[in-house]
Amino acid sequence: MTQRWLMFFLLVLATTFAHASEDALFHDFEGQPRSVESFTGNGKWLVVMIWAHDCHVCNQEAESYAQFHEAHKEQKATVLGISLDGVAKKADAEAFIERHDLPFPNLLGELEPTMLYYAMQTQSQFRGTPTLLLFDPEGKLRAAQAGAVPTTSIEAYIDKNS
Repeated sequence: MTQRWLMFFLLVLATTFAHASEDALFHDFEGQPRSVESFTGNGKWLVVMIWAHDCHVCNQEAESYAQFHEAHKEQKATVLGISLDGVAKKADAEAFIERHDLPFPNLLGELEPTMLYYAMQTQSQFRGTPTLLLFDPEGKLRAAQAGAVPTTSIEAYIDKNS
């Protein structure tokens, strides 16, 4: 019952947020509104990495996700990054992308709306960065994990569930 009330509260909050602001939940680095859903359902798995420029683990893991994206983008999987740095720290996020030579698209998100998006997708509380969401080729969320996840584990999951 408590989880139902939490979800009801989140839906009310999301609706209020959507009506109170004309801003989209996420933006690309050119300022254009974008949604995670615009990257899903294209016949490939989508790994969403939620990160922050000052997250130690994110900095350690970023290059392995860049390699994963390059190795799989033509066949079965792509990566999408969501920076929690928001507009105020856009320059820090851009420096992170450049430092790690990230070849996959990245979006900017503000902390609270991104936490709400995660909660609505997973019915779980957001715990921090890095956090991964894994969408199947049809766009259905299949897995979510807070903390570092080796790309070999993602590959194994995809192979097992393809």
